[in-house]
Amino acid sequence: MLAARPTRAIGVSPGPAAAILGAMNSDVLFVHAPAAPLRSLVLDSPHSGFTMPADFGSVRTVEELRDAEDCFIDELVLPAVARGVPLLAARFPRTYIDPNRHAGDVDLDLLAEPWPHEHVPSGKARAGKALLWRTLDDGRPLYDRQLTAAEVAHRIEHYHRPYHAQLKALLDAAHARFGAVFHLNCHSMNAVGGAMAEGGAGLPRADIVLGDRDGTTCAPEFTAFVREVLLAQGYSVKVNDPFKGVELVRAYADPAAGRHSLQIELNKRLYLQQGTLTRSEGFAPLQAHLMQLFDAIDSRFHPR
Repeated sequence: MLAARPTRAIGVSPGPAAAILGAMNSDVLFVHAPAAPLRSLVLDSPHSGFTMPADFGSVRTVEELRDAEDCFIDELVLPAVARGVPLLAARFPRTYIDPNRHAGDVDLDLLAEPWPHEHVPSGKARAGKALLWRTLDDGRPLYDRQLTAAEVAHRIEHYHRPYHAQLKALLDAAHARFGAVFHLNCHSMNAVGGAMAEGGAGLPRADIVLGDRDGTTCAPEFTAFVREVLLAQGYSVKVNDPFKGVELVRAYADPAAGRHSLQIELNKRLYLQQGTLTRSEGFAPLQAHLMQLFDAIDSRFHPR
């Protein structure tokens, strides 16, 4: 069994807005949100979780599994909640079950028996990164056995489904109040692609990558505006290269109906010490720039 790391303190910064923010915490997720939507912006961080479920059963160490973690992304964007922006984050690791996949995106090679439920393959299984990861980024296997269909179904029911239900509720609430919602799906990426990485192994990555699935998950003006703000802050930015966005931006996006979802990938070199999972001096400046970005989005797109 993999031991859980010590829980990081997650809280709302003191201030007038904090009193109206509610927090819901569980072993599966945490969400900070006002009782009623105050902003049309919604944030989620599906891959910053670190609480290892007792039934994980991986042969990899916690340190090895952490390489797949979007470390501190939830904390980088957390000050936004004091502005009235909802934040949802997973507590479980993406290697246990990945919220950023369709529930039917099951890697059949990981199963010891036929999958009896809906199968919606995305192609991620080829890299070992479907709904349940089979390998790490460098190809090392997570398990020394195949899993049962019941084990996979349990993870879907108790981890994947609650995450999606909560995100949908936050997006629906903002859309119902304002007639539009702008969803930023927040991630981090390694500075250089690994052996099985998207975009190719060994290739250095931009500071920030935005993904709108080739212009299908949000209005082009939204992607362009976010890109322009980030460029003005001094970052190198690519769009849909090498990350286009996956299930969490696809599932709830409908730009024609005012539902806009954009994935944002932050290079770990911007805020972590090289080769470690320790914050660098770049953490605070990056966090400040993200708050400026969120304020700019609110000023430009929030319905008045």
